[in-house]
Amino acid sequence: MSNSRAPLPATASVVIVGGGVIGASIAFHLAEAGVTDVVLLERAELGSGSTCKAAGGVRAQFSDELNIALGASSLAAFTRFGHRPGQEIDLHQVGYLFLLSTVEDVASFERDVALQNELGVTSRMIDVDEARRLAPLIDTRGLLAAAYSPDDGHCTPESVVLGYARGARRLGAVLRTGTTVLDMETRGDRVTAVVTDHGAVTAGTVICAAGAWSAAVGDMVGVSLPVTPVRRQVMFTEPMPELSTVVPFTIDFATSFYFHREGRGLLLGMSDPEQTPGFDLDYSDEWLPRLGAAMEARTPRLLDVGLTPGWAGLYEVTPDHNALIGRAAEPSNFLYATGFSGHGFLQAPAVGEVVRDLYLGRDPFVDVGPLHASRFASPAGLRPETHIV
Repeated sequence: MSNSRAPLPATASVVIVGGGVIGASIAFHLAEAGVTDVVLLERAELGSGSTCKAAGGVRAQFSDELNIALGASSLAAFTRFGHRPGQEIDLHQVGYLFLLSTVEDVASFERDVALQNELGVTSRMIDVDEARRLAPLIDTRGLLAAAYSPDDGHCTPESVVLGYARGARRLGAVLRTGTTVLDMETRGDRVTAVVTDHGAVTAGTVICAAGAWSAAVGDMVGVSLPVTPVRRQVMFTEPMPELSTVVPFTIDFATSFYFHREGRGLLLGMSDPEQTPGFDLDYSDEWLPRLGAAMEARTPRLLDVGLTPGWAGLYEVTPDHNALIGRAAEPSNFLYATGFSGHGFLQAPAVGEVVRDLYLGRDPFVDVGPLHASRFASPAGLRPETHIV
């Protein structure tokens, strides 16, 4: 069901720019709170930017207290997603398993697990033998320990976007796909209208949820949103009849190589520190030597399994790998939720609630002040997140 061909509303209390999971979550939470004239604008299809290219991981294992809180709250929302907003998302709480092979990483994760436990997350440090029992595919040579949280897992990004979109529309929000934002009009310290290729919408508030494209949206109103697009790719194995029903979302932390079960096989991925930033979405074989080396070291049995290409997507990366969430000083009616650096999908439920409360002038369940874009004006404001996948 789509209302994208209906005339573009002339006015809206809130205009959301971006129809990925963050924008859809914000639209749903605003509409649920009684904001009756929410308009979301997406230049292509819902979720077609980064969301539906995500690996689908959901977790609360982070090194930063804010990220732990956003992850844990979102994880709880994912477990209730079938009732609110009402959509099956194929959630598999198979756990997240971080494999650690340096003394420094073990010490760092021990500190992080202690913080997670203080905040109610049931993560724990485990020995190499238990890691092997949880993930029989791994070769444990060189491993010193692992961190494991049984409540984490993965679900289907497309279904999450669909659930929020249907819920938002059911509550009166207008979601317009195939609509490109060209510019914004301002007067004094306020945004007054969003200009699109289908006309302009007079806006009471504008919220940027444009992911990797957010810097350009911020530039339209003179707000610096330091978000850089970086390509990430995934592959799939052929069906593996012997594969265990339960496969943790497993990350070899030293190399960033990760895998989780997808259908009858595995989804595989890893970061590329040499990847040139940009909007290139062409699938490339350049990463295969690094992926092959990581597989040979950590999961050598997968070298005998056939592989098929997956897709390329974009991370929306900030200088400290933490999100940008807040209200601009000027224009004062411009809010943003972007720059999640690979964590946007898993934090989307909580972020929708936070942005709803910022709009309504209420205190969110967690103080997101430290995630304001102005933090980059001083090195002291940076909040480096070390649990990068």
